[in-house]
Amino acid sequence: MSKVTEKADEIDRGIETEIKKKRTGMKQFFKDLLNIYDGMMSYEEIDEMMMENTVIHGPNMWILMLAALIASIGLNMNSTAVIIGAMLISPLMSGILTMGYSLAVRDLRLLRRALLRFATQVAISLIGSTIYFLITPLDAPTSEMIARTSPTIWDVLIALFGGIAGMIGNTREKKGNVIPGVAIATALMPPLCTAGYGIATGQFSFFFGAFYLFLINTLFISLSAMIVTLLLRVPYHRNVSDKQQKKINRAVAAITIIVAVPSIFFGASTVYGSVMDNNISSFLSGEFVFSGTSLVQSTADKSEKTISVSLVGTPISDDVIDMLEQEMPKYGLDGYKLIVTQNQMIIPTEDNSDKITIALQENRIDELEQILSHCEEEITGLQTENAELKSAVNYTQLSEKAAKIFTELENIRCGVISDGTGDYTLLIGGTSRVLSDSDREHMKSWLAAETGSDRCELMINYIPPEEPEENSDNDVGESETEETGETAE
Repeated sequence: MSKVTEKADEIDRGIETEIKKKRTGMKQFFKDLLNIYDGMMSYEEIDEMMMENTVIHGPNMWILMLAALIASIGLNMNSTAVIIGAMLISPLMSGILTMGYSLAVRDLRLLRRALLRFATQVAISLIGSTIYFLITPLDAPTSEMIARTSPTIWDVLIALFGGIAGMIGNTREKKGNVIPGVAIATALMPPLCTAGYGIATGQFSFFFGAFYLFLINTLFISLSAMIVTLLLRVPYHRNVSDKQQKKINRAVAAITIIVAVPSIFFGASTVYGSVMDNNISSFLSGEFVFSGTSLVQSTADKSEKTISVSLVGTPISDDVIDMLEQEMPKYGLDGYKLIVTQNQMIIPTEDNSDKITIALQENRIDELEQILSHCEEEITGLQTENAELKSAVNYTQLSEKAAKIFTELENIRCGVISDGTGDYTLLIGGTSRVLSDSDREHMKSWLAAETGSDRCELMINYIPPEEPEENSDNDVGESETEETGETAE
């Protein structure tokens, strides 16, 4: 075999090796990508950690009490930042993960210890929040409280996914920031403190709604921890018979269904309400567009299937209202009734105060525009009437009348002439004395009043008086003397 052939075979073998490495690398890449065991603590370390989570420590209970008070203050002041801080401080998460872990490893003794510690934590949190809300002078529910009284299926999913992330992160040698993130996402402390508010104020709708959300988070975080523990293949602590294990599985399934079903109902109700709100908004924005009329307030009662609107401006007729009701099915509002209130006293709120102000301003602008349009029509009519009066003026008589009034003028003539700017009335005459500005203004005012013209001009020629000659006077005297002398003779 020649050297060239050996070298070619070596190159082929190298290429085949590289291909195999690449194939192995891709397979390993996906294996590493989906590897849940990477960086995991040993089974003994996980057991030790979970056992530690069942021990009631005094410092942990004090921290829990302070977290409950901080969360209560945040809820009372409607401060999201303070509530998040309380969620990070609260040590509730560890006990919930331990409950799920104990179910997976079939350690009922560990489950009882975890339940005892968790029940103690819940009692401390409820007592602390209830005492705070009994003392605080601010007893009005805030939006942060109300948001935690209507759990839905999305809260179930958040608790489920958050619990999986929390259990995976909690069993790593390097914890990272998973646990704080899960604590914020699943929000255990705020609903528990909202339940304390319901107890303190006697509003049991708040108590049941908030405690139900807390129960959802607790149960599905525990189930997530159980699922992850089974995936990690943590050895069983005890060998439970198949019969006992079936009972446990049935109990867990029954509790899960009982807790999850109401959230599905609330979730469907939320989706329906969101769809109807969108339909109502589309109907109002698409149909209530009128010139001179503004929609300033609207309310919808989905249970009664009514939509109430308040209008400001030019009233719309009953026929238009009937037409609007006929358009409602196009927006998915079948069976809804429309109630229209027009130009009545409306109580401003934070939501509609700006709308009312804008609507009133627009209504006032429309009124002023109508007044302006009416005034323009009147001006046009007056201008037409003025033009007719101009054409009806007898300028010969006007000239004679001017000659009687303005005796200082001679050869007065009046008439209408035109130039590049339009028609105007002109008075022509002569005078033997200089006219003052006031005399000229007086003549213009008189001419405008007589003709109704808005532009009057004067063309007055100044004619100075003739001075008598001296020789002519002497001649006249001599002739008179001669004539007298002749008469005397």
